[in-house]
Amino acid sequence: MASPNKLVIAAAGDLEIVFTRTFDAPRALVWEAMTQPELIRRWLFRPPGWTMTACEEDVRVGGAYHWAWNNESGPAMSMRGVYREVVPPARDGSGGRLVRTEKFEFGCAPQAGEQLATMLLTEERGRTLLTARVIYPSKEARDGAIASGMERGMSIGYDQLDAMLAASTAR
Repeated sequence: MASPNKLVIAAAGDLEIVFTRTFDAPRALVWEAMTQPELIRRWLFRPPGWTMTACEEDVRVGGAYHWAWNNESGPAMSMRGVYREVVPPARDGSGGRLVRTEKFEFGCAPQAGEQLATMLLTEERGRTLLTARVIYPSKEARDGAIASGMERGMSIGYDQLDAMLAASTAR
């Protein structure tokens, strides 16, 4: 079931993509779902027939992450990176910011090289806005990422996250 919250993707300048998406949950819950491996495994997009074979997270400055998926034919996609900034949400409304490198080893857009992603979570009246800015090493890499079909996969994953968060807040 699609969420009423829609992922919006926009190119900015020659090197950047900006993603925005609202979630019907408090920022602290969205942060947990985006930083804890056992929760990431529950919502991060997996096309039919795919399994997530690696979901490693060391969410601290200098910590690494690695996500990998297999499909019926074997290894299908793998990405990894390093956290450069980690500021968890604070009660005073500050924080909720992650900065990390991202590199697809294979699958999606390995030709894109390493990109830098900055994610910010802001909350208003119990709803959380995710704003993510991804800077690519070249216009060709950015355009290749857009052409890869990532919008569909990201939208499905974020819809799954919304459903998971709704179940958490309904308790």
